Amino acid sequence: MPVDSVIRGQVTAAYGKRYQVEIERAPEHRLIDCVTRGKKNDVACGDYVELKLTGKSQGVIETILPRSSLLYRSNAFRSKLLAANVTQVVIVLATIPSFYEELLNRCLIAAEAADIQPLILLNKCDAGYSTSALQRLQLYASLGYSIQPLSAKQDVTPLRPRLSGHTSILVGQSGMGKSTIVNALRPESGVRTQEVSQVLDSGKHTTTATHLYHLDQDSHLIDSPGLQEFGLHHLSIEALEQAFIEFRPFLGRCRFANCRHMKEPGCAVIGAVESQAISERRLTCYQGLVNELN
Repeated sequence: MPVDSVIRGQVTAAYGKRYQVEIERAPEHRLIDCVTRGKKNDVACGDYVELKLTGKSQGVIETILPRSSLLYRSNAFRSKLLAANVTQVVIVLATIPSFYEELLNRCLIAAEAADIQPLILLNKCDAGYSTSALQRLQLYASLGYSIQPLSAKQDVTPLRPRLSGHTSILVGQSGMGKSTIVNALRPESGVRTQEVSQVLDSGKHTTTATHLYHLDQDSHLIDSPGLQEFGLHHLSIEALEQAFIEFRPFLGRCRFANCRHMKEPGCAVIGAVESQAISERRLTCYQGLVNELN
């Protein structure tokens, strides 16, 4: 393939400002180490791109092709792209260390806002505390979200059908077992894992880049670095309230058209909480996010 010719490929790893691109149509599925033009840094793992070779295994990304989906997080200052063209967000929780329910809510909201199917995965069910953890998740099961218990170190088989036909991204706190899951599904990947710090009740970061793995011809898995926060500053208040799926039947039924469901009289959402049609835990989460976005 001549240098400087435009070819198409998929980004299979993102390392800061450098990217690994798998070239399509190459018999040996060559991996090309790529950079972008200038200071552009808007490429995500999973993107389909057009690039120009600058050497045998080096290239420059010229164009990002249209995406079917984009998952990202943002704070008040910048955005962080997580993955493109994914069809499923697998939110990885664990019985140990204890998971942050607020982070779970933020991941669900981001998935809903991006119109990507979410799956809640509770890992380390063999390590104890699975009953109490599953009880905490009953609220989300009642909303229609799928919950998949798993003990990845013992048997990852129950997860395989959930990933079939999807391009899935694993997201969650450090120490939840994302790398262990990837190692179990793809032993040849050799993803580094690290012991959980029991003193801090939190995980240590082991994955520093976002990486896409092929499980089979139609199923792909993206592993992402552990999260301690998931900013949603890219969402409007209207997008935020729509992302709380149980709010949807009550939206537009408030006394005031500009109701933000904080403490306004005649609020249909607050009324639904009072009648127990909506969980107070979820309303509290929503109101905290509204305050954060204002």
